[in-house]
Amino acid sequence: QVHLVEFGGGPVQPGQSLRLSCVVSGITVTTNPMDWYRQAPGKQRDLVGGVNVDSTTYTAPSMKGRFTVTRDSVKNTVYLLMDNLTTDDTATYYCHTPLGPGYWGQGTQVTVSS
Repeated sequence: QVHLVEFGGGPVQPGQSLRLSCVVSGITVTTNPMDWYRQAPGKQRDLVGGVNVDSTTYTAPSMKGRFTVTRDSVKNTVYLLMDNLTTDDTATYYCHTPLGPGYWGQGTQVTVSS
């Protein structure tokens, strides 16, 4: 079975950084595309960025330069590094893989507030 479990969310102040982790089991992160989405209250779920099988990464244009996706093959974990957070980044962040029917984690809440 495929399981994605996110960690690392919480309250932060504007301008701070945060690293989210997605621990993956049932598949390997190096042979499957992995990505991150986020969903703010009352809004649709949007793509944040991801890492391809060939290890290339991509980030949504609105977050480029602040957000970076990486992966660790030993820990079978995908990370989302977020810098210079703003209140607009407040959302629930989800790990996802499009493999098969698509699998989602349960999400981790990030709240940016002063």
